[in-house]
Amino acid sequence: MRERVVANLSVLPLHGQGSASVTWWGTLAFMLIEGTGFALILAIYFYLADTAPEWPLGAPSPDLGPGSATTAILIASLLPNYLILRWAAQEQLTKVRIGLVVMLLFGIAPLVVRIFEFPALHASWDTNAYGSITWTLLGLHTTHLITDLVDTLVLAALIFTRHGRNKRRLGDVEDNALYWYFVVVTWLPIYGVLYWGPRL
Repeated sequence: MRERVVANLSVLPLHGQGSASVTWWGTLAFMLIEGTGFALILAIYFYLADTAPEWPLGAPSPDLGPGSATTAILIASLLPNYLILRWAAQEQLTKVRIGLVVMLLFGIAPLVVRIFEFPALHASWDTNAYGSITWTLLGLHTTHLITDLVDTLVLAALIFTRHGRNKRRLGDVEDNALYWYFVVVTWLPIYGVLYWGPRL
């Protein structure tokens, strides 16, 4: 019987971070799928606006206040999100814990303001095509805000326990920060279309 040469993989780490992690690739694929969904809904919005005799249909343009406040909060959240991404890569557990608490607050704040955004559209979801598509866009983005908030809450709970010392959790923090970038970046064109588009 011939002996086979086998590589010794025991020296490899159990979990990768960044693009060396399977979860990172899963998060990226999820963002591509969801980004396509946002693009399709925006395409429907533009189609409806193009075929309608007036836009918005039977309503004034949305109030800028709540949408602009959400935008300001999301843009302000980019700095702590960037920092937590760096701290997780550097395995600075104490700073990661503080950063997760800060990001929890940044996850809650736009949801509070979002409560005022729906009435600021001046159309209900069942009023007409304009109301339906604007509520769909806002609702879809709200779903992503809630999803990330729950993920951040679970990570924060884990990171403050003995599981926080596990390097895999720090990789999860990096993936969560990557997803938050997606949440912010997808909001910017939605904000422009919903709030400034009707004014052009």
